[in-house]
Formats: sequence, C-alpha cells, structure tokens
Amino acid sequence: MDIIVLRPDATEEALRHLVKKLESKGLRTNVSRGTERTIVGVIGDTSKVTEEEEDAIRVMTGVENVMRIIKPYKLASREFKSDNTIIEVRARAIGGKKIQVIAGPCSVENKTMLLSIAEEVKNAGATFIRGGAYKPRTSPYAFQGLGEEGLQYLVDAREKSGLPVVTELMDPRDLDVMLKYTDIIQIGARNMQNFRLLLEVGSVKKPVLLKRGLSCTVKEWLMSAEYIMSKGNHEVILCERGIRTFETATRNTLDLSAVPVLKNLTHLPVIVDPSHGVGKWDLVAPMAKAAVAAGADGLLIEVHSNPEEAMSDGEQSLKPHDFRRLMEELKPIAAAVGREI
Repeated sequence: MDIIVLRPDATEEALRHLVKKLESKGLRTNVSRGTERTIVGVIGDTSKVTEEEEDAIRVMTGVENVMRIIKPYKLASREFKSDNTIIEVRARAIGGKKIQVIAGPCSVENKTMLLSIAEEVKNAGATFIRGGAYKPRTSPYAFQGLGEEGLQYLVDAREKSGLPVVTELMDPRDLDVMLKYTDIIQIGARNMQNFRLLLEVGSVKKPVLLKRGLSCTVKEWLMSAEYIMSKGNHEVILCERGIRTFETATRNTLDLSAVPVLKNLTHLPVIVDPSHGVGKWDLVAPMAKAAVAAGADGLLIEVHSNPEEAMSDGEQSLKPHDFRRLMEELKPIAAAVGREI
C-alpha cells in the first residue's frame, strides 16, 4: 500500500479522514492533486500494514484504488505521478516544451568577469546563470571558491541580466546563507549520497538540481532524489554529468542513455551537463546536441571568457562566441524533437 487513488468526487473531509487514519499507523503522506485524480503517497514502512488493514482502507469513503509500488523510489516513480513534473523558477519552466540552458563559469572568480559572462550567455539565449561560490576540489590546495562573496556576485549578475541563479551547496551549515541568494540549489556529484545534506535540502522550499554520482547507478541516483522528496521537497531536477569508467579519452563517460531510461522511470525533469561529461571544450557541442536529441529537458554548460586563465575547469569551458554558435545550432535539433531553445 504505497499509493491511494481517490475518486474524482472525493471530498476534502474524506481526504482528511484518510490522512488521519494513515498517520495513526505511524505513516506519513504526500498528497498530489492532478487534473482528474488526487493521489496520496504513503511514506514509511508500509510492509507493516496487514492485508486486513489495507482492505479496510479500500472501502473508505472517496477511495478508488490502493496500489503497491515495487520500486524502492516511490515518490520519484512514474507510478506515483504519470505526468511530467514541471518546475517553475522565475517564470521559466523546467520540464516543459522549452529546453532550459544553464550557462556560466565553473567558479565565480570576480564580479567583473561574472557580470560580463552573464550578459554574454543571456544574449546568446541562456535562461539561467551558474557559477560555483563553494567549490569541491580534489586537492585541498586548489581554489575553493569565494564563499558568500561569490554568492553576492551571482545576485549582482541576476539583477543585471535577469537570469536566475544556480549554484552548489556542499555543507548543510551553509544552507541558510545559500537560501538568501540562489534560485536553484545544486548538489554536486560528490555529494549525491551525502544523505544528511539531501535531507536538509529536502526540508526547504527551493528547487534542487541533483547531479549523478561519479560511479552511481540510475537506481542509486533516484534513491537520492527520494531522500530529498521524502522530506516534502518535490522540486528535484536530475542532472546527468558523466560517470567514471575505464575510458580515459574523456574526463568521464557521458551516459546519454540515462535520459530515456529516466524518462520511463520517473516524472522528474532531466538535464545534461556535457561539460563535465567529456572534460574537453571541443566535445561539448556535439554532446549537447546529442543530449537534446535524446530528450533532455535542459543543458548545463560551462562558459568562460578566458578559459586558459580560469581558476577551475578551463579545459572544458566554451568561449562566449562558441557558446553563441552552439545555441544557434541547437535550435533545429530541438525543433526536430518537438522542443524549442
């Protein structure tokens, strides 16, 4: 008993009675109201509900059907919600017909550089600005980001360009600061299974962009999304950014098959980060085009005005004029699959 479907004529009183009944059994609920049906997701150890108790719920007023979900990720599954989730961020719909493009430098280095790039990518057609204020680096001696100063520069870029901000959260202790500045919280690949962090962002009302872990399966990735959703935040965006394999020709192996796989398994929007996926700027454009053809709802692309001087990931960053050309080349591909850039 993981999903309870209510009849179209079910009253609010019947819904409240059902929720109270489930809570009395130590279960939590998530109510999803669709255009035709209201679905109640049951959260907790439903295996403890006996067949007799399940039958009793079936005959309650307003209940149409009671179902069990075999998959361990219940709230993220297509069984729980058949329609695609569309996440609205400052009048931009992630998961809709328009493919959203998040662009900007890997790291926020200084205000002047960021404002310039924000204006460049906006003029090229980007719909979000990204940049790291807190940087998870392999070496403790590498540039770690500007912290709150960098977040303020991102806000300055948003005010100048009108582009919503996407930036990464690494530490739960920085969450309150992050909430003041960003429009979407990014959880990086290294933190995909930082379950304490996932629970913290699940408890706030802010969209979360969840990157796939370095060597994680699709199932593990969806279970991480489930951690966030289990706390009440259902605005989760999945981001494929390549996984670690034996191949050394590229930085990672960009798993574009994950896009259609996820579209079958989950209602959550799926975007692709070709920059981290390949690690080489000249491979970003062809993989971005392939991602759109595969059905991605968005792209995350690193752009830097002077990649050779970038403080992180310069080798995979497009220059503004290359980004502008890519955006033009994406338009016919998007149109061919019924989308738009």
